[in-house]
Amino acid sequence: MRVFVMNLRGEMLMPCSPRKARILLKEQKATIVRHNPFTIQLLYATGEATQETRLGIALGAKCVGIAITSNEKVFGKAELELRQDVKGNLETKKTYRRGRRNRKTRYRRSKFKHKTKRVYVEGKRTKRGMYHKVSVSFTSKRPNGWLPPSIQSRIQNTFYWIDTLYSLLPTCNIHIEVGKFDVQKMRSPNIQGREYQEGDTFGYHDVRYFVLARDYYTCQVCKKKGGILQTHHIIYKSHGGSNAACNLVTVCTSCHTYENHQEDNIFWKWMIEKKKTKRYKEGPFMNIFRRRVFEKYPEAHITYGSMTTPRRKILELEKTHSNDAIASTGITAIKENPANVLFIKQFRKKKRSLHEATARKGRKEKNTLAKRNEKNTKAVGTWQLNDKVRVFGQVGWISGFSGQCCYVKNIQGDYVTVPGKSYKQVNLSSLELLCHNANWQFAIL
Repeated sequence: MRVFVMNLRGEMLMPCSPRKARILLKEQKATIVRHNPFTIQLLYATGEATQETRLGIALGAKCVGIAITSNEKVFGKAELELRQDVKGNLETKKTYRRGRRNRKTRYRRSKFKHKTKRVYVEGKRTKRGMYHKVSVSFTSKRPNGWLPPSIQSRIQNTFYWIDTLYSLLPTCNIHIEVGKFDVQKMRSPNIQGREYQEGDTFGYHDVRYFVLARDYYTCQVCKKKGGILQTHHIIYKSHGGSNAACNLVTVCTSCHTYENHQEDNIFWKWMIEKKKTKRYKEGPFMNIFRRRVFEKYPEAHITYGSMTTPRRKILELEKTHSNDAIASTGITAIKENPANVLFIKQFRKKKRSLHEATARKGRKEKNTLAKRNEKNTKAVGTWQLNDKVRVFGQVGWISGFSGQCCYVKNIQGDYVTVPGKSYKQVNLSSLELLCHNANWQFAIL
């Protein structure tokens, strides 16, 4: 990816190659402004010649493609991985909080309407000429435009990088590829008219018959049709599983046995891994995303997948998120295209230790030495969370500390272990610091 350049007045110039940036820094003709994305500022007067640049964005539910083009040249391309763990973290926090309140404050009244505002109004006048103050509480409504945290996080992260790159490019035009999905037609291509108002189970005797038809009367374990079929709860009812269609799957009587329900067998693995049936939650998310893009960037050039796919095939590019972003810019030919792709991933530094389960349950004596806030160690000496390091010939990021040791993960999220060993702890003396990071990880793929 090319290097962003600023002049003496802080105005953006055309990006330059990494080689030219190294020469300017070595000759002390430029200084580093920021590392990610890498930006330099010239220390001498220069011309103001610029050309039109295009910032291409290919939106996605899990990954966003980014590309910068100008005059049949691709200056850089990247893929941004969006967080998928927000909903799970909130559910975990809710479970721990409810458990703690049940143990500590069972007398407390229910607070399912937790967002209340309390005001005081004047009541009746008394004999002494005073007024009683009467307390009135009411539930506040969600503000207009409210979105669930899982969706809001992905939208905000995408908009952050669009605004950041747009501010670093001169005379930039934004090209965004959005998606428009009809979930009902994805489920039933022949749907029309009033059928849109009918639910999934319409026409079926109950949910069980809908699940059998959805799975084409095929056992999901042995893949055999026919025989006596039953509906199995993916998450057992004893573990809080519901009777919803998304928690039911078709199995035959030969596979629906007591043994398969036991630990380490197939049904138990389904529950632990949360086996998913066919869902269409990405479609509504992309529809929400599209409307937010229209509001945020009214002057952007909007394209759809039906327009981007033919362009990408004409350019002879493979199907990737970054290549979709290149095609969305409307470039007709490619004279220069870097082989490497910048991979961007968010790192969660904060850890809500206050909502964790108690680790000292069952002890005969209280552990007065352990401190709950030490679970969220952000730094040990000069080492910090999310530092980019090299260890045992691999590049990774520090994901946690344990005394004078730490845990290192690569860009795929796998732990870097000691060669020939299986434990994950790495001594701090074995690390080589590459750079400090904030809440983002960058890797060239």
